[in-house]
Amino acid sequence: MLKKLILVLFIIATFFIADSLVEPYLIETKEVVIESDQIPADFDGKKIVFLSDIHYGPFFDKGRLESLVNQTNALNPDMILLGGDYVTNDPAYVGPAFASLSKLKAPLGVYGVLGNNDPENSTIKAMSQVGITYIGNRGIWIGDNSSRIRIGGVGDLDTDVPNQGATTLAANEGDFVMLVSHKPEFFPQVKQSKVDVMLSGHTHGGQFTIFGLWAPFYDSKYGQKYLSGVMKVNNTTLIVSNGIGTVTAPVRFFARPQIIVVKLKKKS
Repeated sequence: MLKKLILVLFIIATFFIADSLVEPYLIETKEVVIESDQIPADFDGKKIVFLSDIHYGPFFDKGRLESLVNQTNALNPDMILLGGDYVTNDPAYVGPAFASLSKLKAPLGVYGVLGNNDPENSTIKAMSQVGITYIGNRGIWIGDNSSRIRIGGVGDLDTDVPNQGATTLAANEGDFVMLVSHKPEFFPQVKQSKVDVMLSGHTHGGQFTIFGLWAPFYDSKYGQKYLSGVMKVNNTTLIVSNGIGTVTAPVRFFARPQIIVVKLKKKS
C-alpha cells in the first residue's frame, strides 16, 4: 500500500513539475467581443490586440519574443495596445526588447503604458525610438472628427500617479473610450460614465494557481477579485490578461499566458 501511495504521489508531482515548465510556452489567444452603440460605424469589426507582462530577459529570450511578435502580427490587428512590464527592472534588456517589439504592425498604431517593473526613462525613450506611442497619463483620438474613438492610459499605481483625466476629460459620455492600466486594482477609480473598456495585466493570472481556482502567491487588497478574465460593472468592461512572461520563477500552472484580442462590434 505504501509503495502505491508513493507511486501516486510521484506521478502527481511529476505532472505538476512538467505542466508548470511547459505551460509558459503555451500562449493562448483569447477573444473578447465588445458590443456597444457608442462604437462608430468605421470601427465596427476592428480588432485590437492587447499584450502585457512580457518580462523579456533571462527567462524570455529573443527567440520567444520574435515568435510572439510574429504570432501577434498573424492576427492582423488594426491596433495594438501594450500593458507594461516589458522587462524586469534591468535597463540592459530594454533596448533589445523594443528592437523586437518594433516589428509589431497595426494600421491604427501601437500604443503602450509602463508597468511597475519597467525602468521609466529608458523604456519611454526606447518606445519613441521604435514608433510605439507612450500613453501613460495621456489620451489620444483615433480616427477623425466624424468617426473616432479615444484611447489612453494611466501611470502605474505604485510607481507613478495615475491620471485618467488626460483620457476622459476630452471625451463625452457618447464617445467610445478605452483605457490601459497596468494594474487592474485601478478599476474602482475609473470614471465609468466615460470609460467603456479598461485593459490590464500585472497579475499573470496568479502565474501558479491551484488548478485555476486560487492563486496562493498573488497579493492584492482586493483578494482574487481582479485576478484574471472579463468583468463588467455598469457600462464599463474590465479585461485582465494573464500576460505573457513570468517573474520569480519561469513556471506557470493553470494560468496560461495570453494574447487578448478585443473585437469591436457596433450594436444596431
